[in-house]
Amino acid sequence: MRIALAQLRATTDPLQNLDQVVDALREASRRGSHVVVLPEAMMCSFLRPGAEVAEPLDGAWATAVRDAAAELKVTVVVGMFTTAADGRIHNTLLVTGQAEDSYDKIHLFDALGQRESDGIAPGDRLVDVDVLGQRFGLGICYDIRFPTHFLELASRGAGIMVVCASWAPGPGKLHQWRTLATARAMDSTSFVIAVDQAAAEGDRDGVPTGIGHSMVVDPSGWVLLELGEGPELAIVDIDPARIGAVRGALPIIP
Repeated sequence: MRIALAQLRATTDPLQNLDQVVDALREASRRGSHVVVLPEAMMCSFLRPGAEVAEPLDGAWATAVRDAAAELKVTVVVGMFTTAADGRIHNTLLVTGQAEDSYDKIHLFDALGQRESDGIAPGDRLVDVDVLGQRFGLGICYDIRFPTHFLELASRGAGIMVVCASWAPGPGKLHQWRTLATARAMDSTSFVIAVDQAAAEGDRDGVPTGIGHSMVVDPSGWVLLELGEGPELAIVDIDPARIGAVRGALPIIP
């Protein structure tokens, strides 16, 4: 299975970001990708309140992504903001193309002096989706710190975990990102496709704008690919048979 990692840097303008997304999808399709993974908050950078741009899953932004995915015959996983019933918004992954689903971030970043839950409502369900016969489990950014999230997805049959992030910069954050991605792959004996926003230019005062270093880890913990800080589109071919081979040797999933 060929997967494209589109490590982009979102602006505060959803239309500019849509252009970036569609351009990445076209290039990924040209290079034979089946699945294209983009960062969290690709609809709009955290430098602008998500409430100013949030829309339903059948809104204009999501519909444009859906139409592009259908035209190019790829499956897309991309971060956006959607409306929530309680007046807040959801931090959402849209999955569209050869499959259709969405995931609202469950574990909100109420830590280190931040209160994501002030404006964002938590999701209430784990999501795994079938893409070309393979089960993909979904996570967003802070979710990666919770092993049980991915163990439960693995117990349902997911073997490819997609984590879309806009990882906050700071001391030690790159080490944490690498360690957590590798640990979750080993915990769940799954591939981890972890796609972060490209690092922002200049000091962003702790706003989660990304540090780059998107990566792919195989079910035994080997890092197959790691990008640098800047915008980049990378392709990785993974063999789903590796999931069964590792789980057969290490039968740790309940």
